[in-house]
Amino acid sequence: MVSRFSRRLIPVAAALWLAATPAAAADEPPIGAAIEGVPVFDAHMHYKQEAWGTYPVRTVIELMDKSGVAMALVSSTPDDGTIRLFEYAPDRIVPELRPYHDGAGSSNWTKAAGMEAYLKDRLARYPHQGIGEFHIHRLDMEDRPLLAAVAALAKARTIPLHIHSGAEPVRFFYELEPGLTIIWAHAGMSEPAEVVGQMLDTYPTLYADTSYRERDILGDGAALDPAWKAVIERHADRLMVGTDTWINAQWDNYEDLIALNRRWLALLPRETAEKIAYRNAARLFNRTVPPRRPGAE
Repeated sequence: MVSRFSRRLIPVAAALWLAATPAAAADEPPIGAAIEGVPVFDAHMHYKQEAWGTYPVRTVIELMDKSGVAMALVSSTPDDGTIRLFEYAPDRIVPELRPYHDGAGSSNWTKAAGMEAYLKDRLARYPHQGIGEFHIHRLDMEDRPLLAAVAALAKARTIPLHIHSGAEPVRFFYELEPGLTIIWAHAGMSEPAEVVGQMLDTYPTLYADTSYRERDILGDGAALDPAWKAVIERHADRLMVGTDTWINAQWDNYEDLIALNRRWLALLPRETAEKIAYRNAARLFNRTVPPRRPGAE
């Protein structure tokens, strides 16, 4: 039997226990303006052929420096753009292999003749650390043999797939190869935050880059959107920022895009902000990123 005195103590004990749990970390102050000194790992960059003339490789690295971007995960149409950047700055660029080339693009790459051979050849010739970013607009079971081959290539090399899709294709790839690591481009693009959270709950090797989701996450600008805040609190170890420079207009606004990411990161505690800004991507690709913004004195 619980005495009246004991009943009084139970709420006190519960309160003390809650204060000692990790949930109390939510009470940590946000990093605020100090986010400006934190390096960024851009986990979604493209260097497409249309950018080569306007933004030579040297200019790209200068933009990264101005924006405090220490490293970038890069895929390009064609892959030669990625290799150009990597060869210019191998300590700053993590290359991944995009399937798009010679007329094979986002809507038809799975139907292109010789695609598996192309991927094998490029992976053998260059040090790609991922396959993607590629689009799966709609699953077609006629594509299953190629998609299974892509999954097998990634698993054999222990490199992630970078997939632009809704939730269904991500589930499909995990059915093909449960041991895969997948980066979900744009955190599902148009999938609700609740679905993104459920997917991250389900698949412990699923990561997400948040390119194009910045304004969704920012909410009213004074506080994070509640649904996205819940995702971040549960999965801060598997989220990464990105810019998606798929057209030159994104390059034109590169510094602003990084600044937009810093706006929502500034609302997070320092440890969480640093994880998403650069630590998660650095860990995933086994890179060392100095903890200070490039160019900081």
